[in-house]
Amino acid sequence: MAAPGGFASLPGPALESTAALSTRNAAAAALPFERPGMSFPGSAFYYMADPAGAALVALPTADPLTKGSAEGGRALGALIDVGAPAKPFFSAGAGLTHARAQECLAQAVWYEAASESEAGQRAVAQVVLNRVAHPSWPASVCGVVYQGSQRSTGCQFTFTCDGSLARRPAGASWARAQRIAADALSGSVYAPVGHATHYHTLWVNPQWAGSLDHIGTIGAHRFYRNRGAGGEAAAFRTAYAGFEPVVSGRSTAVPLAAAYEPAPARPVIAYDPGPVAASSAPPAKPPAPQQANTLPREPASGTGAVREEYARAGQWKAQPGKPAATE
Repeated sequence: MAAPGGFASLPGPALESTAALSTRNAAAAALPFERPGMSFPGSAFYYMADPAGAALVALPTADPLTKGSAEGGRALGALIDVGAPAKPFFSAGAGLTHARAQECLAQAVWYEAASESEAGQRAVAQVVLNRVAHPSWPASVCGVVYQGSQRSTGCQFTFTCDGSLARRPAGASWARAQRIAADALSGSVYAPVGHATHYHTLWVNPQWAGSLDHIGTIGAHRFYRNRGAGGEAAAFRTAYAGFEPVVSGRSTAVPLAAAYEPAPARPVIAYDPGPVAASSAPPAKPPAPQQANTLPREPASGTGAVREEYARAGQWKAQPGKPAATE
């Protein structure tokens, strides 16, 4: 029934049921990977590994037998000094060249780190641009991303030559990769990776990793920079020319398996042909035998004649109604 006119509404929010209050409090306290529909196996690692602030922290070492230290011999949780950040990278804001650069960089972000946090994706984009500025790599974004994709010796980024390009990027994840690429080409610098030029996933251990300086881990990738003067800021001196080549490998992938196929062996002969003079001509083949066109000969004497007893074979011995002929 309606409340009497003398009653006013009670101060504060309206009361809610205990079940509704418990559900709301649980949803507010849950982290993103704990909410239904917002998680996948291992997703907690990606959320918790997202670095806070503008620096990386030392994570536990990859070797479970090592105690009391983190990666790189640092103290667990200590801030990692990766050196000076890279210089801002600027590409022309419009035109075909800028469109190619943004497409190639967004593809690297999407194919290499689609399941990573935004920090992990920005780190991948920064590695690509660091290579563009270093004289050891091509001086274009597409040239760096697709380096080696048409060679049988392999490629720098595996998605360009392992068939991954058959899966076309789309949806919200592709839109985010495009945004991160556009920001990076407009001068946005991801300082936590410094001048890193290499990275690999946590579940592989490439041979080149021991020759570089490990600077930290973001999500599922470990990042490295060159040792010595090659990893200092002064080494990244290549000026961006603003020219992006047409990359033919974006539509057709080159299978890596072709590089490991053995060459066809030469046939082995079962005899020694001996020395063969270089100037000697191969022996001529004998002409094919031809059949002589000869007329049939007359039969020999005594052949081809009908014997006497068979001379009247097939004739009537006697016509009906007439007496038999006497011989």
